[in-house]
Order: sequence, then structure tokens, then C-alpha cells
Amino acid sequence: MINASRIAGLAMAVASVALLDACHKKPEPLAPEVRTGTPTTTTTISGPNTDSIRRAEEARRAEDAARRRADSIAAAEAAMRNAGAARAALTATIHFDYDQSDLRAEDRAILDAKVPILQANPGVAIMIQGHTDERGSDEYNLALGQRRAATVKRYLVDHGIADARLQTITYGEERPVAQGSDEAAFAQNRRAEFQITAGANTIRRP
Repeated sequence: MINASRIAGLAMAVASVALLDACHKKPEPLAPEVRTGTPTTTTTISGPNTDSIRRAEEARRAEDAARRRADSIAAAEAAMRNAGAARAALTATIHFDYDQSDLRAEDRAILDAKVPILQANPGVAIMIQGHTDERGSDEYNLALGQRRAATVKRYLVDHGIADARLQTITYGEERPVAQGSDEAAFAQNRRAEFQITAGANTIRRP
């Protein structure tokens, strides 16, 4: 006959074994996390793509530099043309009627074109040279040439150009520009010429 106390002891032993077995079991693995939404993709540009971008940027910089050089050259050429036009206007010759030192209307227009250039270039000075044709004595023609130069100077001074910037000289009949003893030659030789004596390299057009 089985003793009750023995039965109780066996039951406790079985329970202890079950408990120990439960303690030694590995935990169940967690279910993997499920993410939703659109994954973010990072693209790294390298290799041939990087070289293409660099070449394009270098080409753009070279094009910009070439355009700046072209603009500078164009500006310099324009300035040279303007300076050349200003010098041509300053040195344009005027003419006189026979035995006269009065200014004709067309010659006043030529002098009027000189005024703004002289005003825009205060460092420029000019010499006014009086000339005549061959008729008359040397002494008379020298005096006539001086009157013509003085008339031109007075006109420019009256239009705001400083007296000190304007010199005069007479050559009379000594320096003809046209050879011959007819009216066509005489008309070309009755003149006043202009020589830039200071500031020629800094002239700019107003």
C-alpha cells in the first residue's frame, strides 16, 4: 500500500522538474519590424558623371572669360575710334575767302565741333596755324596769316576755351598744300590748320 506522504513527495519532484525545464527554454524570437512608406534612396555621383559635370563647368568658365575678353577688346577699339574721331575733328582745317580773315558759316560749324572736344579734354592744347595763297608780298601774307589764326583763336576763346590752351603762328604763303597758280590751288591754301601740342594721347570723345 502506497504511503500518502510518498505520493506527495513524488508530485513535488515532478513539479520541480517541470519548473526547471521551463526556466531553461530560449525566449521566442520577436517578429521582424515591418516598415511602411517609400524608402529613401541616396545617389552619389561619381566616375564619368563627375567628369562630365566638371568639363561642362570648365567650358562655361572658359566661355565667360572669352566673352569678357571680347567685350574688353571691343570697348578698347571703340575708345580708339572715338579718340581718332575726336583728333580728326580737332585738326580739321578751315578755309578763307581771298584776302579775308573773317570766318565763313561752314567754317564756324567746323570750329563749333572742336569746342565740346576741347571742353571734355582740358589737358589738350592746340596751335592754330595761319596760311595764305601765294599772291601778295611775303610780309603781307605773314600778317594775313596771323590775322586768320587770331580770328580762329578769338572764336574759340569766346566759346569758353581758355586762352592759354591756344597758340597761334603764321606761315604766310610758305607752306602750300596745293601746287599751282589757279583759283583751285589758291582756295586750298587760304586756310588755318590745327596741331595738337599737348594731351594728344589722352583725348576722348565727349
